[in-house]
Amino acid sequence: MCGRFTQRFSWREIHELLDLIGTPANLAPRYNVAPGQQVATVRAEDGGRRLAMTRWGLIPSWAKEPNIGYRLINARSETAQEKPSFRSAWRSRRCLIPADGFYEWTGERKARQPWLITMKEGGLFFFAGLWERWMVPAGQELTGALADLREGDALETCTILTTAANADISRLHHRMPVILPFESCKPWLAGDDMSLGPLPPETMTLHQVGPLVNKATNDDPRCVEPVGRKPAQPRLPL
Repeated sequence: MCGRFTQRFSWREIHELLDLIGTPANLAPRYNVAPGQQVATVRAEDGGRRLAMTRWGLIPSWAKEPNIGYRLINARSETAQEKPSFRSAWRSRRCLIPADGFYEWTGERKARQPWLITMKEGGLFFFAGLWERWMVPAGQELTGALADLREGDALETCTILTTAANADISRLHHRMPVILPFESCKPWLAGDDMSLGPLPPETMTLHQVGPLVNKATNDDPRCVEPVGRKPAQPRLPL
């Protein structure tokens, strides 16, 4: 699965890879993106590819209230095209979610150890995602981060597709996000059929980070600092 990730890049870096259209955005580095927060996504629009800020946690168009989004931060790539929550978006609302790292945890709940996973060569990569547009129903009074929305307002949300973990990630978790090879990004946005399996093993680097990342409101460079001088190797599950 994918419950936290990092977005430490500029609009220009994404533009150089995907030739974005639209006004450049001033993207602040994100070290601990959490569900319910706004994330940078890329979607096909107006004959090109445009960056859009989208709330993480997909809310189906038919949902009566928005809290379902916290349960739909991930979608299984093997079944998403058949599930009522995702099948419409699978057909016509795909997106890329740029990232440069994601987190996973090991250990017991009271002493969970966070790990940061990045590409071995470093740099930007793209999760396969879906997005949806939800309209605030009549009589719905929202609170918290959505308190400014009124009846009829639109809220755009997204989810990250997952797949079986490769040999690298399986030491931490049995699932991992679908990371698209760069040559698959444009076909994915175009709606093409394609295999969405894991990246080959030995393509990623895993290292332990401190517990600061465990709290979603912590979002600064300390979240990604390795524990100790040398990256440790995860212990194989018993």
